[in-house]
Amino acid sequence: MTTAPTLALTFLEPSNVAPRGTLVVIPGRGEQPEVYRRFGTRISVDAYRVHVVDDPTVDEHRVRQQVAESSAGTVGPLVLVGLDTGALFAARLVGEGAQADAVILAGLPSPDPAAPGSDSWEEELDVRTTCPTHRGHISADLVTPGALYGPIPPEWSDGGAIAKVGRPILAIHGREDPISTLESARESYATAPRVELVAVAGAHHDVLNDRSHRTVAATIVLWLERLRADNDLAPIAVLEPLAVNVG
Repeated sequence: MTTAPTLALTFLEPSNVAPRGTLVVIPGRGEQPEVYRRFGTRISVDAYRVHVVDDPTVDEHRVRQQVAESSAGTVGPLVLVGLDTGALFAARLVGEGAQADAVILAGLPSPDPAAPGSDSWEEELDVRTTCPTHRGHISADLVTPGALYGPIPPEWSDGGAIAKVGRPILAIHGREDPISTLESARESYATAPRVELVAVAGAHHDVLNDRSHRTVAATIVLWLERLRADNDLAPIAVLEPLAVNVG
C-alpha cells in the first residue's frame, strides 16, 4: 500500500482561534521548505493554516502527493501559493483541475530570464533579496546555489498555464526583480481571466521574503479576507473621498 509523503512544514493557527483558511506553499527552484518559515509563521498568526511542500523540480510526483495530502479535509478557502517555478507548477495544477479556491503567484519566472553576470553566491543573494535578515537566513543548506538560473521544465512553461487558471489569482512581483522583469510578468498575467497584480517597490525576486515582507504578508491577508467574504473579491476597506467645502 502506498502512503502519501508527509508534509515538509506546517504552521498552525493560534490554539484559541478557529482556522480561517489553508495555504499550500510550493517553493521555487532549489529551495528547501525552511526558506518559508518566516512567511508561514507570520501568516499563521492571522489564523490561516500554512503547509509548505517540497521543490517540485526535484520530485514532481512527491509534491503532487503532498499537495493532495494537504488539500484533504482542509478548512477553506484553500489557496495554492507558488514561488518562482512553484508559481508555474501551482498554475498548472489548478489548470488540470486540482482542488483550490484561489492561487497566489509570486516571482513568476520570465520565459527569457536575465542571465547571471557571474556564478557568485553574493550575486545570487543580490538577485534574490535585499533583506539583511533573509540574506543571513538562506545559505547553501537551504538554497541550492545556481538553481535559480536552472532550466524550467518545458511542460510547465508552455505559455498557457496562467490562462487556464479559472480561479482568482493574486499575483505579487518585485518591481526591481533582476531576473524576471515586472513587464514580463504583466504580459504573462494578461491572459488570466481573474487576476490582481501587485508590484512591490524595491523588491527583488524573493518577493515574499524581501525587505517589505510585512507589507506583502499584510497584502495577502487582506486579499484572503476578501476571498473568504465574497468569491468576487469585493473590497472590504474602501478609501472614501473627503468632503470638499465649496462654500
